[in-house]
This record gives sequence, C-alpha cells and structure tokens, in this order.
Amino acid sequence: MSVTNIISSTPSIENGYCSFELGSFSFHRDEYFAHISWVVNGRGMSHTISADVFLRALMRDVAWGFFYGRVNFDNVFGTTNHYGQVDMFAGSYNGDLKAKNLDLLETFDTPLIMATFKTMLDDWTNESFDPFAAPDETTQGWIGKKSGSNLAAINRERQVCQRQPGLPGDVALRVDEDGYPQNRAFADVSEDEPEVYIEPGFESEVGAFNLFAFLSRSNVTWNPSITSICKESLFCPTTEEYILPIAHGNDRCEWFFQMSDQIDWKVENDETGQPRAKVVMKAGDIAAMPADCRHTGYSPKRSMLLVWENANPELPKLYADGKLPVNPIQF
Repeated sequence: MSVTNIISSTPSIENGYCSFELGSFSFHRDEYFAHISWVVNGRGMSHTISADVFLRALMRDVAWGFFYGRVNFDNVFGTTNHYGQVDMFAGSYNGDLKAKNLDLLETFDTPLIMATFKTMLDDWTNESFDPFAAPDETTQGWIGKKSGSNLAAINRERQVCQRQPGLPGDVALRVDEDGYPQNRAFADVSEDEPEVYIEPGFESEVGAFNLFAFLSRSNVTWNPSITSICKESLFCPTTEEYILPIAHGNDRCEWFFQMSDQIDWKVENDETGQPRAKVVMKAGDIAAMPADCRHTGYSPKRSMLLVWENANPELPKLYADGKLPVNPIQF
C-alpha cells in the first residue's frame, strides 16, 4: 500500500510533535508520554506509555522488521508478524481487557504499518536521544518539546553476515577504523585473534574470529547481529544492558546461551500475560524459551548473549496446529 495512506496531523502547537492515525488507532505524544487511543463497542479507550519506553520498543519493531511472532511494547499494546501482514493490537493479549471486550486488533499490509512506524519514530525521536542505546549512553533528550531528529541512530541497520565475519566479502565490527570502538563495559575483553593455518588455495574459505572481540564493539543493545547462517539455523549474538524494551512473544522456540555476566528473564503466558517463570542465566548457562510464551530480560550490566533462531517459515503454523510441542525438550 502507498505510504500516502499514513494520516499525519500538523505538528502540535504545544509541543511540536505530529499525531498519527492508522486504521482505528490514533497516536500522539507530549513532552513525557506516548498516547494510544481506539474505540471499541462504542467506548473510547486510551493507553499511556512513557515516551522513552515507547520509542525503544518502536525502534526494535522497525529494525527487526516486526521480528518473529509478537512484539509486546508492554502488557497492552503491540504487534504480531504474519510475514506479509502485521496485526496491531491493544488489549488483545491482556487477560483483563480481553475478558471485558475492550480490546482491538487490526491487520495491515507490512509496507503500510512499517512506513507509519518509521515516520512516527523519525518525528518523535529528538536529536540527542538514541533509542538503540543503553540509558548511560544517551541523553534524556526524549523529554520535552520537539527538538530536531536523530536519523543516524534510527536508521542503523542490523549487522547481517554474508559470510563468516573476517572472511573476504564480509565486515568485521571489531576493527577500529571501521568506526566501532570497544564499548566501555568490555574494556577488559581480549582483542586477540585466533591463529589459523590454512592450506594454500583455501584462504577465502577457511577462517576464525574472536566473537567476544566482535561483540565488544557493538554500539547497540538488545539488537541481535546475525553472524552465522546454516540453512535455516541462525546464530544471533547480541549485547544486553538494562531492560529488553519489549516482551517478545514467540511463534517458535528460541535458544539462549549466556556468554558473560547475567540476565534475569521474566517469562509470561503469551495470551494473557500471567506469570509463568523467572529464569536467572549466568555465564555458561543455556535455556530455551517455549513457543507459547512472552519474555522480557533484565541485564544489570552489559552482557553477551547468543540467541539461536530457527528461521523455518513453516514453524508458526506447525506450532499453531499443535503438530510440534511448544517445549523443545520433553522431560
């Protein structure tokens, strides 16, 4: 659908931010909050999220292309990816709102909702605020009236390997001259590279790299970089600090390998938000998130996490039809 289907009001006289409408949903922000409104059963509903929380979640939804399954901005609002179309919902996976028939879910073609979200992200992100960064790495610039923009931050693209990092034809984050300095939290991480002795003639096919050094130069948080692709198996290492800005609702199982420090995971029922488990992962721990949960992570200091994803496009239907167990291991 054409981007012209985005309905954007003129900037607010009070604070300079534009308002947006998509389907039956309306969005506006003030100096502190993002406000979402909808009408259901003749009743006007509204939901308020702190603007920084909303922008951090919106940034991931845009950067990840709506990700696998559901992206819950909080316990009321979010999106579900159907890979060509996207549901936008308010209250549909909140047990209380759902029970009172106060929820709304509408489905949009992916290009339309993506264009709307990108335009909103651009307009609502001020010049000194980076929604991809840890709180200590950006300013409180999200507070207050409209003040410029930060296109360099919101237009970052995920690092996706074409080959193993370090081999000809790929980019290595760990090289200073590429513009990726070592992060303050990983100053003690060795930058030594493994020694590889390659049979002549195979120089472009065999290699190795220091994954810790690679991750020590990540300038974003909670944004997996794909460093290994084997058919539909993806290794997606990432650095985590503070709070995962969304609650991820799986449409497939997800494996986590904690490579350094600690992350505490809050795991909930994906349909209702009811608590299911708390998982504390320390360096060396491996855990699997089932295909029917939502989870949010808390990392008290910057840590390294390897996320293993299965990109098979048939998985959501197989789980939805009950043809695969939601837990990857049956005890």
